[in-house]
Amino acid sequence: MFWGLGKLLTLLFWSVVLVNLLTPFIHPLHLLVNLAGSLLAGLHLLEIVFCFRSLRGRSHPWRDRLNILFFGVFHLQTIPAPTAPKASHA
Repeated sequence: MFWGLGKLLTLLFWSVVLVNLLTPFIHPLHLLVNLAGSLLAGLHLLEIVFCFRSLRGRSHPWRDRLNILFFGVFHLQTIPAPTAPKASHA
């Protein structure tokens, strides 16, 4: 439930950034929203770069990367951890 709420709030934030791009808010606020949006987009791009290899084995890695771009760590936490193969002691 926590991760779903985080995704919802992140989606709300991106909608505020989009509205600000279409019709800018008052003077100091539109600059702060643009700055916050660009910083968050940069952080999400870094998350994509750091998780590039671990997503390679997934069934839809590009969909996961797109979700990370929008939702960041809230999507990463919903991806199950890879299981290590069991060692055989012959």
